[in-house]
Amino acid sequence: MLPSGRLFATETIASVLRRHRLIQRLLPGLLLALAACAGPFPQSTLHPRSDLGFAIDHLFTGIFGWAVGVFVVVEGLLVYALFRFRARPGAPAPKPTHGHTALEITWTLAPVLILVMVAVPTIRTIFETQAPAPADAVKIQVIGHQWWWEYRYPDLGVVTANELHLPVGKTIALDMTSNDVIHSFWIPAIAAKRDVVPGHVNHIVFKADSTGEYMGQCAEFCGDSHANMRLRAFVETDSAFNAWVANQKAPPVEPRASTIQATGKNTFAHGACIACHTIQGVSAGVIGPNLTHLASRTTIAGATFPEDSLDLALWVNHAPQRKPGSVMMDMNLQPADLQAIVAYLMSLK
Repeated sequence: MLPSGRLFATETIASVLRRHRLIQRLLPGLLLALAACAGPFPQSTLHPRSDLGFAIDHLFTGIFGWAVGVFVVVEGLLVYALFRFRARPGAPAPKPTHGHTALEITWTLAPVLILVMVAVPTIRTIFETQAPAPADAVKIQVIGHQWWWEYRYPDLGVVTANELHLPVGKTIALDMTSNDVIHSFWIPAIAAKRDVVPGHVNHIVFKADSTGEYMGQCAEFCGDSHANMRLRAFVETDSAFNAWVANQKAPPVEPRASTIQATGKNTFAHGACIACHTIQGVSAGVIGPNLTHLASRTTIAGATFPEDSLDLALWVNHAPQRKPGSVMMDMNLQPADLQAIVAYLMSLK
């Protein structure tokens, strides 16, 4: 038998080791939680920049206040009951109580009142945010594809992809549908989440109040590259937006003869690309994004990669490797042809 001192020391060491192992198990989760709170948060709904975003944020804040109030009351009563009615040595067994009219009326009416306080602002917000768009709204047709977004401005004669341009302070009316499976359109800061369903048109109406670049993405699992179905929204001043529209409506840049861009245009026009992509005056494919002004965008491949020569070359030649499940086939172009096509596409400002 160990002396008492050695026994105490052994137990102390064992307890320290147990705590150490517990800390080791908890530490990764704690570090992960801290990292999740570190930011930045480019897709936060808690910093709205549109009338629609503010309406939803106001509703969320109000309901969250009621939830906190209910939590405090319930947990307070629970803590009170734990201490007030805890077992004590020598105390008699508690007497059961059958029926308490006032208490039963209270716990029936209280949830009803809370639900009413939640339902009234919720219904009011639904009606406010589902109102028809005014006649002067900027109308945009949003079409979801696996895995990219198509945008059509029917009143402006513009067709583009993945990057949405919007004028600040003007009402935007999005009419959304899908070309294949169910997607979900979501720009947290300015536009609420809305399902994009084949054969059905959903709507979002909002007015952005701040210029800037806002991140978004598909929020409904839609296949292998769901996580790579991103988007960007650029909210611009009237002058900047009008300049963008004018540029998009202009014909594509015509390369000068005997340049690598001219060679790339010829290779593009006589290859498989024309079956899927539109370039005004060159091809009329409708399967993939419109490329008439590809180089005016900042990203490619569903806003997944930056729009530069290297990423564009990798995408053109080996799209399925860069984006699993991509409809675009592996082109395997010869280096000279690939270089020429990339140079031509990069000239389409």
